[in-house]
Amino acid sequence: MKKLSILVSIILVAASFTFAQAPKAAATPQKQTKILIETEYGNMTAILYNETPQHRDNFLKLVKQGWYNGSIFHRVINKFMIQGGGQEGKMNDPGYTVPAEINPKYFHKKGALAAARKPDQVNPNKASSGSQFYIVQGQKMNDQQLGIFESQTKKIINPERRAVYKSIGGTPHLDDDYTVFGEVISGLEVVDKIAAVQTGPGDKPVKDVKMKITVIN
Repeated sequence: MKKLSILVSIILVAASFTFAQAPKAAATPQKQTKILIETEYGNMTAILYNETPQHRDNFLKLVKQGWYNGSIFHRVINKFMIQGGGQEGKMNDPGYTVPAEINPKYFHKKGALAAARKPDQVNPNKASSGSQFYIVQGQKMNDQQLGIFESQTKKIINPERRAVYKSIGGTPHLDDDYTVFGEVISGLEVVDKIAAVQTGPGDKPVKDVKMKITVIN
């Protein structure tokens, strides 16, 4: 009887240890929010990264408030980017900044959605504008061009980024200096169309390019 009690105790202890060591179930990945950017040149669908939560949440707040509806892309540079997000022209923003959330996982490939900001001289912490954003167009670069860029900037482009810049293009000189918080997943041709419009002083389109942004999910 005593031996049986000891055996039962050993089994219970072993069972407890097994349950204690059982691996936890993998957490379900958080769903990425999609937004729709409508323009007269076509529509763009973009996702917002969960790894930049302050930018994601601020952007969604403004979208739901209707902040961007009727606003314009006020700065457009072909082979570079299209910028918008201010109300009644480029100077009006919500009156606050968003702390930088620069993530090495995300970079300035074509279609990257990133936050505009003031230059380092007056903004050493690289805080983002409360509302202004830009979408990268950029251009494709070959190994020679990327090598020259690395020599001039003393920055090394890792193999993953290099492959992307060679295949779809982008603007590597902005990497690790601005917060990239999303990307266009459909409608890249619209970026090209807007980037090609006629512009005047300050790279402002001669004819306003208005937008409307809504949350898809």
